[in-house]
Amino acid sequence: MEEEPDEKIVLKFEQIADRLSDKGYAIVDNFLTPSEVRELLHVLTHHREQGTFKKAGIGTADQFTVDKQVRGDYIRWIEPQEALPPTKVFLERMNEVMRYINRTCFLGLKDYEFHFTMYPVGTVYQRHLDQFQTNDHRQLSFICYLNEDWLPEHGGNLRLYLPQPDGAEETVDVLPVAGRLACFRSNLIPHEVLAATRPRYSLTGWMLDQLNELTFL
Repeated sequence: MEEEPDEKIVLKFEQIADRLSDKGYAIVDNFLTPSEVRELLHVLTHHREQGTFKKAGIGTADQFTVDKQVRGDYIRWIEPQEALPPTKVFLERMNEVMRYINRTCFLGLKDYEFHFTMYPVGTVYQRHLDQFQTNDHRQLSFICYLNEDWLPEHGGNLRLYLPQPDGAEETVDVLPVAGRLACFRSNLIPHEVLAATRPRYSLTGWMLDQLNELTFL
């Protein structure tokens, strides 16, 4: 029998589902505790020291390119079966999020994919959508930040471009403070990552409407 998440976590799940339904995006603070952030940072450091981070690119398969002017981050994909214990705890929480969203928002989510992300000082990811033209299986985007003692002057905001009924756009800037979760509809909300004066760390991923092994990346 599956263990039920505690009430504080369920409240955060409710906030995610309600705000996604209402606005198409949700920002939830303290989704990870300080100790969980610290443990995940240790895992990230371990992977970095092992040399398993790779320069991120743009596009899929034969359209894949690397352009550091457009996208400057480095990523390390998570293989759930090989994940270290703190990462498995995080993935199980995302499983709970997915089950809750399916019960309340009826999105038919079936799987997810996540990677650790590192942005060196001064790097960006220019405005884009997370859903590919040739692959529409990414339904929800999730970013969970791992940046301890982050201040507004450090920069590195996630900027969301929210379409308005009159055809205009509203922008929302999200400071990447430790433990904060940002999520949004992958096919509806363009976004970008702004430059920071410190290295910037996160767990980034997507919930899919089909099994990950069937999804063409």
